[in-house]
Parts: sequence; C-alpha cells; structure tokens
Amino acid sequence: MLEDRLAIWDQAEASLVFASGMAAISTTLWAYARPGTVIIHSGPVYGGTDFLLKKILPQFGVTSIGFLSEGGNTAMEDAVESARGKGPIAALYIETPANPTNGMVDLERARKIVSGLHGPGGKPPVVIVDNTMLGPIYQTPLAHGADLVVTSLTKYVGGHSDLIAGGCSGAAAILEPIRGMRTILGTMCDPHTGWLLMRSLETLKLRVTAAAEGARKVATFLNTHPNVASVWYLGFLPEGHPDRPVFERQCKSPGSTFSFEVRGGEAEAFAVLDRLKVIKLAVSLGGTETLASHPAAMTHSDIPEEERLRLGITPTLIRISVGIEDPDDLIADLNQALDARP
Repeated sequence: MLEDRLAIWDQAEASLVFASGMAAISTTLWAYARPGTVIIHSGPVYGGTDFLLKKILPQFGVTSIGFLSEGGNTAMEDAVESARGKGPIAALYIETPANPTNGMVDLERARKIVSGLHGPGGKPPVVIVDNTMLGPIYQTPLAHGADLVVTSLTKYVGGHSDLIAGGCSGAAAILEPIRGMRTILGTMCDPHTGWLLMRSLETLKLRVTAAAEGARKVATFLNTHPNVASVWYLGFLPEGHPDRPVFERQCKSPGSTFSFEVRGGEAEAFAVLDRLKVIKLAVSLGGTETLASHPAAMTHSDIPEEERLRLGITPTLIRISVGIEDPDDLIADLNQALDARP
C-alpha cells in the first residue's frame, strides 16, 4: 500500500521502500554497478553517499567520477568525457538541489547526455536522482528525464523525526533488479515503519507548505542581518544566474532547507549554533521542528577538508531546515544567536 501511494506522489509506475535512505541509495547502485563500471555523480552529495561512492564501491572495482553542480552543464559534460575509456558507465547519479549548497543540476540535459552513452550490456546508463531536499511535493525528477528517483523518507515524507526509511521510484522494469537486490540484501522497510509513513503521507502537503512559507520569511531575515555573509536560498537566485532557469523549470518551490554563511570563521559559526534556544542542533531535515547543523563538522565531516572547500562546504556554513513553528519565533532565536557572537 505504501509503495503504491509513494508511486503516485513521485509520478512513477512503481516504487520500492527501504530501511533507510542509504539503504535505498546503496541497493540501487549495487543493482546497476558491476566491477569495471563507472558512476558519474554530481557534487556535493549527502555525506553517506559520498563515502559510498569514494570509499566503498572502489573496493569492488567500481570507479566514481564527480562534477561540481555549480559548474553547470559544462562540468557534467566534462565528467562524461573523463569517464570515457575508463569502463562502461553504469549510472549518472545526481543530487539536486545539492546538500547542503542547493546547487542545481539540469535533468533534461542529463537525459540527453546519457542517451548517447553505452553502459553495461550496451544499454544507456540509468539517471538516478536523489530528491530528498524537495521531493516529492516540490520536484518530480521522473518528469524531467530521470529513470529513478531515490528519497530519504526519514525526512519530509516521514516528517516527525520518529522513523528511518527510504524510497526508490521509477518504471517497473527498471526497478526489477533493485527489487531482487533488496530481497537478497534484506534492505526492505519493516511493516510498522510502513504504517507510520502512510500516516505521515496524509499530512505531507500541509507540512511542507507551512515549512516552505516559514523558510521564505526566515531566509529574508537572514539576508538582511549584518553578521550573515551569504544566504544560499533558491528563492534568491538572481536574474542571469545559470541555476535560475533550471530551478524555475524543475522545481515548484525553494523548499524549506537551505544554508547560510556567518561572518568570521568556524568559531563564530559554532557560537551561533551553541546559542540557539528554539532551533535544535541536529543533522536531519524535513521534520516539524526546525533544525540547524554545521555540515563541515557533521554531515560531511568524512570528506577531506580540501574537497569540502572545493564543494563550497566552508567552516562558516550553517544548514537550516525550517519546520512548522511560527517563523517569528525562529527569527527571534536566530537574531539573538547572531547578535551575541564572540
């Protein structure tokens, strides 16, 4: 029942549910990657995905080649050229908007790129999109050329910080090898979590709508605070920015998770986080409560510092996931934390 309902939200023929977001991602990649194949991926991606691509899969003969989402189509095309000759390309793995920078990747262009490539068995590589940051309400990647959409259902779909689960949606035939791999690996979602997720789906649209409206107000406040250096909120993309037409074509809203940089260094960022009273310090997102985290020290701490900086994950970057509280309370909390820095 849960899989049927999730497929409707994702505008897919079918869906599979898993024990976690990483279970969905890893099982999907195991189903399509083979020794000697290559996975092209955007960056940054969720820290666990990054570790899987760069530290685990290479132990089994699978190569990964990344491109910076901020580099646009040129960076993606350069990565494809770099991958040629290194083996069959099994998948193009994209996280858009990127976590935690909100960088956009053009899915229609990604579809065109892979249509001319040959993966294992001579078939084109599968285009896999992590849709956790906006989906399934505010972005439907399958409608823009993706073959598969993976989601951490722990986040917005679960929405109450009381479960862990993941999903993968797409055409039934493309899901079949993933279904078989899930059975053997035992990465399926348990029945009780499935029941909790069906409860959560009933309020999903109400929750994400309220959170997105609150996030717009919070981002507007942060954008004017003297101790904030920059706000990486999709609603603020200026005219002429290369990500803007992609955002307007692919997304229905900026959502409610974004990042901002404080002025100073890591100490100033830590001080802001330490002084928050209403907003909780935690690594998750998409719940009813507002959460803040320090990606460089938390979700992306396994990534070498030099790589983090290249991806835009600086020591002053704070990611915030706005919940459904009164945004005025959140603004007051952020204001006192920013004003009282060391």
